[in-house]
Amino acid sequence: MSALFAAVRRRIDLDQTSPLLRHFPTTLAMTIAIVIPLLVPSAPITQPVAFFSFIVVAAASVVLAAWFSRRPETQWVMVVPLVSLLAIGLLRVGTGGAGSLFSSLIILPVIWIATEEGRRWVVVAGLGTAGAIMLPFLVLGDVPDDRVEWLRGFIAPLVFTLVAAIINEISRQRRAQFEAIRSLAEARETSLAELEQQADQLRRSELELREANRLTSSVLDSVTMQAIIGTDLVGRIDVWNPGAASILGRSATEVVGRASILDFHLEDELEDRSRELNYPPGATVLNPGFSALVESARLGIPEIHDWTYTHRDGVQFPVEVAVSPRVDASGTTTGYIFVATDITQSVEVSRLKDEFVALVSHELRTPLSSILGYLELMQDDEEAPLSEEQQLYLGVAERNAHRLLSLVGDLLFTAQADSGGFPLAIETVTPSELIGGSLDSALPIAERAGIQLSAEVDSDAQPFPGDRRRLGQAIDNLVSNAIKFTPRGGSVRVGLVADPAGQLEITVTDTGMGIPAAELHQLFTRFFRATTATANAVPGIGLGLVITQAIVRAHGGELDVTSVEGEGTVFTLRLPQEAATAGVR
Repeated sequence: MSALFAAVRRRIDLDQTSPLLRHFPTTLAMTIAIVIPLLVPSAPITQPVAFFSFIVVAAASVVLAAWFSRRPETQWVMVVPLVSLLAIGLLRVGTGGAGSLFSSLIILPVIWIATEEGRRWVVVAGLGTAGAIMLPFLVLGDVPDDRVEWLRGFIAPLVFTLVAAIINEISRQRRAQFEAIRSLAEARETSLAELEQQADQLRRSELELREANRLTSSVLDSVTMQAIIGTDLVGRIDVWNPGAASILGRSATEVVGRASILDFHLEDELEDRSRELNYPPGATVLNPGFSALVESARLGIPEIHDWTYTHRDGVQFPVEVAVSPRVDASGTTTGYIFVATDITQSVEVSRLKDEFVALVSHELRTPLSSILGYLELMQDDEEAPLSEEQQLYLGVAERNAHRLLSLVGDLLFTAQADSGGFPLAIETVTPSELIGGSLDSALPIAERAGIQLSAEVDSDAQPFPGDRRRLGQAIDNLVSNAIKFTPRGGSVRVGLVADPAGQLEITVTDTGMGIPAAELHQLFTRFFRATTATANAVPGIGLGLVITQAIVRAHGGELDVTSVEGEGTVFTLRLPQEAATAGVR
């Protein structure tokens, strides 16, 4: 099509012919006019001088046409048809004057003049015609004898002028048509070029997409230790890497487009998770478990959760699953990606570590108790009183022994919590007394640290059943953490609110250093310490929040945290006011 448009353009450009080519019909006619008088006796030369002048002027018009052909852009090229009219006028003078046989040759240069762009050339053609027709009268000095000759001198230029006007209009329309064709050809050529460019872009995009797909496939195929599973919005599997085939024992042809991600989960776990999330709305009412599985990802919250998968042979094993949404170019979620890691070995190592910690803690507790007993006996021995220096040394040993015993107690507590529960001494707990006791214990520490400690207690909070000592321990942990992580001049506020739904909400808010958002999900992991704690040398071993969460969950409650690094942290402890003791044994 590009060649066709080029041909059309070349055809349109033929309108710009050279002056020599346009002058060719007039040249040919004047050549014939020179030959005829010489060969035809009935066409005598009446004025040799005028006839000879005609030949000279005609030759000059040809020379001018040839010269202007080298410079077609100049407007002076119109001198050629005007000179031709002069030559034809001289021809008429030399071959009979008004009655010359060659008067009709005037039409040839008139056509040339009339085809030029602009109405002014019609006037030029008319004046030139009048000059050529009236030239015999001007040269010979003859005056028309009658009205017919006068009319002939008037009518003929008028007719030629009308013809010139018609030709000029036709030329104008022809130019407009050619310009329209030219514009159309250029537009089509431009469109074709754009289409070719788009086609090239599509080909490049296709190659890039194929390369991206190949790269993605190679990456997925290279991951053999983790299962990467892709699903649509309702859980139907459409991506299945070799790692998934290895871990779950099924090939891609068996599951892609045929199986659901729910086929590998335990229904009880999905139901429990749905209950925790208060049954979030799913993509369909037929699989509410899938909604619980992807709810955090749907809300844009990163989450790594532990689940139990089922192998093809029925063997169940623990996995750590990270879920993320899969979006298209417009940002609309089109499905989900599950990255599952088999943590069977990690769980077993953790279990062995717990057993070891419990065993060591138990073995350490007995000698520590004995050490504390003997230290107390030595301090209280009246028969052999100790000096002040000896009392100081024994006091240091006693404080460190108590600290070590407290650490052993924490280790034993976490081991009990991981084993499925720990004993609770249920009694009636008054919320205001619980908060007051924690504040009384923490106030001296807060004053030494230069931190303002305050409380805001709801007077409508009613007593509830719970373990007073354990709950006090949980609140003490939160308050002491808030004080440790708040620099001098900051504040810690404890709030207590009872909502109409029957829940007791205790908040501990500080203006401390905060916790990085990327570390919040690890906050309740044993021995984990935030980077802000290690960077600022805040003392601790990373068990306080683990113990606090275990106590809260044992009472059927929840513990949440929100934090902004550099601004502060808020821990929210929610407890049911009715009896709910999941951890009682």
